[in-house]
Amino acid sequence: MSRPQAEATVLMEDARVRVTRYDFAPGAETGWHVHEMEYVITTVTDCVLELELPGGETKRSEVAAGSAYSRPKGTEHNVINGGAAPMTFVEVELK
Repeated sequence: MSRPQAEATVLMEDARVRVTRYDFAPGAETGWHVHEMEYVITTVTDCVLELELPGGETKRSEVAAGSAYSRPKGTEHNVINGGAAPMTFVEVELK
């Protein structure tokens, strides 16, 4: 199944962090990736995250606007907007 791609915009990068804004149309995805750094996500909008995980597992998570969570280096997944509205979050990668 072909999905539209989320739009990634690097907002800043220096020796310590990279900050990227992700904008998703309904049904858009990041594509499969492995995080090379620890990271923190802060949601700008309410987000309905469909997470495809290794081994065929899928998880759904609803995260309210203004929330934050972190994940470790090595996290592997494909993130999909599982909702009917556009969604946005900001990712801060810790170098």
